[in-house]
Amino acid sequence: MSNLSQSHRILFLNTLAFTISFACWTLNGVLVTFLVDRGIFNWSVVEVGWLLGLPILSGAIFRLPIGILTDKYGGKKVFSTLLLLCSIPLFLLPFAGSFWEFAILSFLFGLVGTSFAVGVGYTSVWYPKEWQGRALGIFGMGNAGAAVTTFFAPSLLNFLSETDAENGWKMLPVIYGVVLVVIGLLFVFFAKNKKAATVARSTSELLAPLKNVRVWRFGAYYFLVFGCFVAYSQWLLPNFMNVYHTTLVMGGMFATMFSLPSGIIRAFGGYLSDKFGARTVMYWVLGSSIAISFLLIFPKMEVFTTGPGVLATNNGVVTQISASEIKVGEKKYNVNAKSTITSSDSDILPVRNSWQEIVVKQNQEVKKKELLAEGITQIKFNANMWIYLVLVVLIGISWGIGKAAVFKHIPEYFPNEVGVVGGMVGLIGGLGGFIGPILFGYLLNATGLWTSSWIFIFLISVGCLLWMHRTIINIMREKMPQFTKGIERNQ
Repeated sequence: MSNLSQSHRILFLNTLAFTISFACWTLNGVLVTFLVDRGIFNWSVVEVGWLLGLPILSGAIFRLPIGILTDKYGGKKVFSTLLLLCSIPLFLLPFAGSFWEFAILSFLFGLVGTSFAVGVGYTSVWYPKEWQGRALGIFGMGNAGAAVTTFFAPSLLNFLSETDAENGWKMLPVIYGVVLVVIGLLFVFFAKNKKAATVARSTSELLAPLKNVRVWRFGAYYFLVFGCFVAYSQWLLPNFMNVYHTTLVMGGMFATMFSLPSGIIRAFGGYLSDKFGARTVMYWVLGSSIAISFLLIFPKMEVFTTGPGVLATNNGVVTQISASEIKVGEKKYNVNAKSTITSSDSDILPVRNSWQEIVVKQNQEVKKKELLAEGITQIKFNANMWIYLVLVVLIGISWGIGKAAVFKHIPEYFPNEVGVVGGMVGLIGGLGGFIGPILFGYLLNATGLWTSSWIFIFLISVGCLLWMHRTIINIMREKMPQFTKGIERNQ
């Protein structure tokens, strides 16, 4: 077997394992929403946020040590062991009867999320530098595992609950556990172990790259494009069900439309990063994230505000009042009566309605410029569901391209520490997936707005773009001081 075909086989196994791992990692997004919706568990919005975030937390904080183990022992040994061990808490999940039992087991099976750190290091050692962007992009398509869960799990839960509404859900985590065991055994029998060609180093030497601020900057990018992607892969389902009153299955399909393209497009993101450079790609990614998240901030709302009223043009006494007219002396003033606002959920733009309410009484004496009828304006914005869905899909695609661009940097700057640096960047990104649902829950409680989460996304996107741009400007000043001084003089 040629080296290239063997590399492709390992890449296929890596991508398959990562897809299944990601599907398990985001399982709670569907399962917890189902359990609360059916009244099987009465968890609050904040408790739901914690249950969505805990698997992401364990998958994030252990990425760094798993990345170090991958560099040291090779991807085959680490990946197969990880998959087999993480199946155990899934088999135990049906026995959870309280929030804390569910939370502990969720934290444990969430360790499968560290598979990304294994796969990045294991994939990189099989490909030359000029192929690594595409290879890592293809491997990163495993993010589409979130779509596997959001698409199939709701229908599967409904099917399993047909005969036993109270306990049918318990078969779902068992099915996921069995699949993990099967993929783990495939690794045992068909994968070949390979490690990066590095000399033995101490733990402090392995961790030395983490002193480089570049690692943390890459981590900040990944917090947005990966962490927020993971958070929304789970948060979108309850979002659609609450705001647009979709069913569990339809909400799952909409969440799939967000996560599936974002996962698949990652391979194309690797290609773009190889061709145009990761930095250029990140400019487009962060810019589009700012623009789209800003548009998504506006919620479904109905606003009443002061509109144009009717003022007296002269002194006098109110002699006649009707629904459409006020008469002061001999002067008549027209009044706009209230009418029913005509709007529907299909409206794209806000709908406005204005009317006037009479504030004076018969025989009342009024002075010039005194208010006769108060103006009221009603603005109703339905936040069209289909427009919202399109914008969500677009930001998911943007983040998918960005995920590949971030990891294109790592083998270039840290060729011998891909596992460690990839683990740390993945850890920071994973923390975004953990913090996201919890923070979104608190923001929802504080503001009462489901779109408050997009304000957070907008601010993170702006921060990442400013940090990247400032870094590039500083590099240009160091490398080409005369050129930058000339630009500043001509501004």
